[in-house]
Amino acid sequence: MTRTRLLAALVMAPVAIAAILLLSTPWITALAAVIFLIGLWEWFDLAEIDDTLSRTVLLVVHAALMVAIVWASRTGGLGATQAPMVLFKIASLVGVIWWLLALLWLQRFNFASDHRTYARMFKLAAAALSVIPAWCALVWIHAEGAYGHWWLLTALSVVWAADSGAYFAGRKFGMLKLAPRVSPNKTVEGLIGGVFAGVAVGVTGGAGLALLPEHPALQLSQLPWVALVSFAAVLFSVVGDLFESLLKRHVGVKDSGHLIPGHGGILDRIDGVLAALPVFALGKAIFGF
Repeated sequence: MTRTRLLAALVMAPVAIAAILLLSTPWITALAAVIFLIGLWEWFDLAEIDDTLSRTVLLVVHAALMVAIVWASRTGGLGATQAPMVLFKIASLVGVIWWLLALLWLQRFNFASDHRTYARMFKLAAAALSVIPAWCALVWIHAEGAYGHWWLLTALSVVWAADSGAYFAGRKFGMLKLAPRVSPNKTVEGLIGGVFAGVAVGVTGGAGLALLPEHPALQLSQLPWVALVSFAAVLFSVVGDLFESLLKRHVGVKDSGHLIPGHGGILDRIDGVLAALPVFALGKAIFGF
């Protein structure tokens, strides 16, 4: 499994990095929407929406909301310096608030765990509050300034590094269970390893932008804030990962899908990203880097 996981990552990582660095914001907006909507489709499985027509209608509604946000922000065009990003910023803030509330849900394992209509409604609401704000945060980061694409790569690399750090640290040193009822394989040692890896990558990315020979993207004195935001993003990514694990426990499945060998479904790969991106985007705005 580890070999398959690594091989899949070696294929996906260069493609993702090239897309982030080379594509313009409108193209990244569209590509991210497709990926997130695929993850949303898998979320419908976890919410036990079995009827294909119902799932299709729900997917179209979310896609229409994305289009509406872009349309309402069209003045100057996405990626233009004058582009109004107000709706993207508001949605990102909503995402941060939602993931704070999700902590309460994680403490109540049995909440919405049955198969009744109200449970599905809560899980569908959670899907919208997870996917739309994360997509908005991604677009906001990429469109912000001349180095937005580098900042987005840094934000995503923080999550990827944290995930890998937690995986290998947990396998090597893991003894203390982090949330045994929600995700038995996650350990405190894995969390610590993920935090160190994620913050290290965040600081490295920030330092690279600070040491640019011309027009540095931030000052070296701002690196502690980059570390703090990366730390917060890693912690929130763990919340996102645990929340998806909770949904999978409710329906008794191991993975959200089978699209990616060794990794499961798209949602299994972006669960941490969904929670981390709004935090990184908001932290970046608050601390001005």
